[in-house]
Amino acid sequence: MSATLAILTIGVVPMREVLPLLTEHIREDQITHVSLVGKMTREAVMEEYAAEPGEEVLITLLNDNQLAEVSRKKVERDLQSVVEVLDNQNYDVILFMSTAPISGLVARNAILIEPERIIPPLVSSIVDGHQVGVIVPIPELMKNQRIKWQTLQNEPRYALANPIHGTEEELVTAGQKLMGEGADVLMLDCLGFNQRHRDLLQKALDVPVLLSNVLVARLVAELLI
Repeated sequence: MSATLAILTIGVVPMREVLPLLTEHIREDQITHVSLVGKMTREAVMEEYAAEPGEEVLITLLNDNQLAEVSRKKVERDLQSVVEVLDNQNYDVILFMSTAPISGLVARNAILIEPERIIPPLVSSIVDGHQVGVIVPIPELMKNQRIKWQTLQNEPRYALANPIHGTEEELVTAGQKLMGEGADVLMLDCLGFNQRHRDLLQKALDVPVLLSNVLVARLVAELLI
């Protein structure tokens, strides 16, 4: 198989959780990971991407393992520039791996995968009327999550649990809260969550758990067969 894949992220993303799903179909040396700000210092990121007063912000993880608010407008501008560079390098597939509310990136030649366009209708078709409970890592993302999941037949329930700085007990407690509110499917929609978190919830609560980065990775893998 000679297909090539470029994975584009905004900040730091734990790629070790995703790569095994992709390398079933493509060699690791055929995969390139490009992060817009993941290798920059916090000072450099804030100098380049600080939001102006009144500007919409995105929240991303930096390489100091802490979150930062950055300008959505500036990030979108530079993401498109990176997509154009990758497209000119003749990658077959470009995966924009992010749960940030960004879509509308354009590639002329490569297949461009944007999770924000794909995941909500995909999950909606999977759950098909079930009550979904969404676990959100930080309160600041709650507004975007409520907008994102409007496609679901039943309005989701929400709970907070942080995959990076939180504990397993807090994650299970969040799942229990959602199930107490009627959820019979749980959704982990943050790239900080991984299969360990999904397995923990499924074992502790005996409930189906969807993981957005796994759904995207499996979709991309199909394109690489």
